[in-house]
Amino acid sequence: MGKARTVGIGMDYSPTCISALRWAAENLAENGDRIILTHVQPPRADHTRKELFENTGSPLVPLEEFREINFSKQYGLKYDPEVLDILDTVSRTKGVKVVAKVYWGDPREKLCDAVEDLKLDSIVVGSRGLGSIKRVLLGSVSNYVVTNASCPVTVVKGTSLSKP
Repeated sequence: MGKARTVGIGMDYSPTCISALRWAAENLAENGDRIILTHVQPPRADHTRKELFENTGSPLVPLEEFREINFSKQYGLKYDPEVLDILDTVSRTKGVKVVAKVYWGDPREKLCDAVEDLKLDSIVVGSRGLGSIKRVLLGSVSNYVVTNASCPVTVVKGTSLSKP
């Protein structure tokens, strides 16, 4: 085992992000590592904590607090038992420290900012598997992060939504 690492996981509760979390928990996380579940809320989101932390993002929130339903409500996040189960399991079985952080803004930019702010050793993101036309029109968060992040990026692919 080498030096403990800090790994970011981009999370929007989509199936591909949950797959990315599961992949990181099973294949990347090792004893002593720290996983930071990184959420990015839309800039227009209006939640009780946004006024306090809009410019810097929330403080790092330990798994014990993140697990509480009030946390999800305060930050406007989805309460997802599957995500909590994955996080609990990797924490318990692999000795990984799990925390969460919430940002507000464009997910592409904020995930890249998180790499610098949190001094991430790597980041894992999901890919929705958009076809080339939708990717051009809607933009690809994973493609942007791969191109602009200053650390290694792992993209966990989802199933394709369109035929080639």
